[in-house]
Amino acid sequence: MTDQTYSDRLVQDTPFLTGHGRLSEQQVDRIILQLNRYYPQILTNKEAEKFRNPKVSLRMRLCDLLSHLQRSSERDCREFYRALYIHAQPLHSSLPSRHALQNSDCTELDRSGELSDRGPMSFLAGLGLAAGLALLLYCCPPDPKGLPGARRVLGFSPIIVDRHVSRYLLAFLADDLGGL
Repeated sequence: MTDQTYSDRLVQDTPFLTGHGRLSEQQVDRIILQLNRYYPQILTNKEAEKFRNPKVSLRMRLCDLLSHLQRSSERDCREFYRALYIHAQPLHSSLPSRHALQNSDCTELDRSGELSDRGPMSFLAGLGLAAGLALLLYCCPPDPKGLPGARRVLGFSPIIVDRHVSRYLLAFLADDLGGL
């Protein structure tokens, strides 16, 4: 189901789209006009007039349009879905093919590979802390008299911090580690 083409999706969605009251006449007209007027042109002027004929019922025009698109190229079906998204977004999000794609195995998250479930704010907080520590150590000149215990604690921080930052921390502490 993950290798489903737009043509296959259109075949699957046709009964849903042609259901009573799904698409209004204005929405169908806008979709037809987009397929006719915008580049790349999917429908010729004659075809667009045929599908927009008000003498024919909306359901018949929609069925004819969808069957015409099913016989055409994959690009045409993709452009139809783009037009449907633009002009009828709530309907587009409730299509059966979209639900099938969302429920497929490839779109489900593989939770076994996650490192943490704490979210992006905890990541940003840790990154900010590491960047702040690195900036503090970079900007402040080494003072051998002040806070010798802090140097011991910061000596273990490269274990936690990324290897690029740890090089700077170790270089900063290298001159003072001999006196520990």
